[in-house]
Amino acid sequence: MIGLVLGDTHIGNVIINKLNKLGKKFIIIDISKNKIFKGKKKVFKLSIGQLGKCISILRNHNCKKVIFAGRVAKPNFKKLKFDFKAIYHLPKIIKETKKGDAYIINFITRLFEKEGFQVISQTKFNKEIVLKKGTCTYLKPNKEDKKNIIIGKRVINNLNKKGVAQGVIVVANKIISTENEKGTDSMINKSKFKILRLKLKNKVRMGILIKLPKPNQDLRTDLPTIGFKTVSNCIKAGLKGIVIKGKYNIFLDQNKCIKLANKNKFFIHAI
Repeated sequence: MIGLVLGDTHIGNVIINKLNKLGKKFIIIDISKNKIFKGKKKVFKLSIGQLGKCISILRNHNCKKVIFAGRVAKPNFKKLKFDFKAIYHLPKIIKETKKGDAYIINFITRLFEKEGFQVISQTKFNKEIVLKKGTCTYLKPNKEDKKNIIIGKRVINNLNKKGVAQGVIVVANKIISTENEKGTDSMINKSKFKILRLKLKNKVRMGILIKLPKPNQDLRTDLPTIGFKTVSNCIKAGLKGIVIKGKYNIFLDQNKCIKLANKNKFFIHAI
């Protein structure tokens, strides 16, 4: 029996569908804000403050392996109810929360391992949701794009030492936007008028979204994700391409995304 601990985002349903196809038995611990797994079989709706209850449910269902997937937002400690296990670890949870989302997930992962569970990767049963190195679209990055990629990588690595960002937008060798806790789509929307002005001025698509994992991320539980919405938003904003980190980024709805990218002369590249 596998325990799925699922936060917000579409990746949870992708994992559920694949496990069903493979005939794997599992239960769902739903820690999403919007109850997105309501109606599924064997679903237990919990909050991040119910660590003890979560561990008890997993043990009672003989779950030896656990998959964490989906986004866990910073908790509002004033509104959360905590069980004894969470209260015991509360000072550490608060400390990790101040560092960023990745640190919360890393802490919970370590805690579950200490409790005897084997934490396995989100991609363990879904190898098809990551990309091989290279470009999967007709359009490929040119020399100027490659310079932008180098700049974006350097900036992300520096920001990521602070647990801040997974993504940046680079246009003409300059960082014009950095991802924050509001996510990738918010960053794109915030930058679209600046990008569109540059596109109109130069009469070509310009700029790249670069989305990479943080150095401190546990790559079993917290992989950056892109999908159709991200690709579509980038194209609408006037960007030229997306760069991700091959097997360390989740890429959902791949065929649909590649078809849209090719139609709009947009590249998707894995480094």
